[in-house]
Amino acid sequence: MDEKEVQNEQMNQNELEKQDDVKESKKQIDAESIPTQWYVLHTFSGYENVAKKNLETVIEKFNLQNRIFEIVIPMEDVVEEKKGKKVLVQRKSMPCYIFVKMKYADDLWHNVVATRGITGFAGPKGRPLPLPEEDVIKMKLEKIKVEVDVEVDDLIEVVDGPLSGMVGKVSKVNSEEGVVTAIIEMFGRETSVELQFSQIRKANK
Repeated sequence: MDEKEVQNEQMNQNELEKQDDVKESKKQIDAESIPTQWYVLHTFSGYENVAKKNLETVIEKFNLQNRIFEIVIPMEDVVEEKKGKKVLVQRKSMPCYIFVKMKYADDLWHNVVATRGITGFAGPKGRPLPLPEEDVIKMKLEKIKVEVDVEVDDLIEVVDGPLSGMVGKVSKVNSEEGVVTAIIEMFGRETSVELQFSQIRKANK
């Protein structure tokens, strides 16, 4: 191979590298242009935790951290009676469903639906449809910034949730997370509970 051929070969290699850079750049731009939205996935009965864990493994394996951000199993606080006593417990509010915050496009279809425990997207004929904003707010999937002027030892009233109407004393305030820990007397004993700012208001002493 003479000097001219070497130069041509080098030029061709440089051109291929440039094309690869352009493709990679375009891929990144395309990913960035996709809106971040919430989607609902259907799981086998009792497989919500398994599906969540397996999808987290898929994200790690295929480096999808810039496409799939959060996986939520919807939970709710309920009052149940156990051994003759009423207790506050958490249970799945929507069995067989998990919520995923991601930048969805067709290239993610196989990664998601092939995950063990997941049967598909919850939508018309299994089509991935983003959750409407009002449902995102209703399901409390996104934290709403609420300012509450409360301090430790303040009395608060619960205005939302299974403890609505109860009054408690604040023992801890976490402004960054938007939650307070309060001591509330229920079922004949004092219980420490965590409440979101949106669930409380300052009570009159």
